[in-house]
Amino acid sequence: MASDGPGRLESGEPSATAMGVAVRRAAHQLFDDPKVFDDPLATRIIGEAALERLKGEGERHRRPFNLALRAHVVARSRYAEDRLGQAYARGVRQYLVLGAGLDTFGWRNPLPDLRVFEIDHPSTQAWKLRRLQAAGVDPPASLAFAPVDFQTQTLAEGLAAAGVDALRPAFVSWLGVSMYLAEDAALRTLGELGALPAGSETVFDFAVPPRTLAPLARMAREALAARVAAAGEPFLSSFDPEALPARLVARGFTDVEILDGAALNRAYFDGRRDGLRIAGASRIARARV
Repeated sequence: MASDGPGRLESGEPSATAMGVAVRRAAHQLFDDPKVFDDPLATRIIGEAALERLKGEGERHRRPFNLALRAHVVARSRYAEDRLGQAYARGVRQYLVLGAGLDTFGWRNPLPDLRVFEIDHPSTQAWKLRRLQAAGVDPPASLAFAPVDFQTQTLAEGLAAAGVDALRPAFVSWLGVSMYLAEDAALRTLGELGALPAGSETVFDFAVPPRTLAPLARMAREALAARVAAAGEPFLSSFDPEALPARLVARGFTDVEILDGAALNRAYFDGRRDGLRIAGASRIARARV
């Protein structure tokens, strides 16, 4: 989900979809066992009132649509952090979280000398900092912030403002953002990521055109699109997963992999009996420079 869509940003709060994703991560901590994505701060960042509501909504969060959406949310975060660990083992020491929303990795970073940079909408960042500080969780010295509105500013401006070393490789996660940008804006950002130093890697998720999906997956995708549109943050772009690798190679990437829901289910949800499983419309791209 997006962290920088219009939503409630003008009122000094995170976007509706950013909060929705945070609630789903918190629901995973409360209702799913075993956890695919362990985030002890997920229940704290949403606030006490939202947490109390969530505790009473277990039945709703076990419905098929919510299980499938929650599976996508936790799988993409787990996959990104798994790939980050592999990049760290190769010597990468910069982690860029684009459109971070209410992601908490920067506060629970277990990797020595890894510098984490959160690039996000100013309003969401400010609200997030206040919320965690109110919960007694201060940002560590390894975490830096760059407030950026991706609709009006370039990624390069944000990275420079945050103090990213432009000569060293970086690992990048860009989750729940691309589909809320116009196609040219999403491709422009991907072009900038493809120009990062050799050894850099990006993980991002993207919406796919409904015509590319099987009937049930198409219905789920359209239901989600209707929900986010009703929240004031409509999907603005989608990419054909068959054509996307060539478009990424054209923007500087040399090693591209697209994972669909089936691949993610095999990796993270095999053997579960609680229904936590991706429904099939999810796509995640991994691309190295």
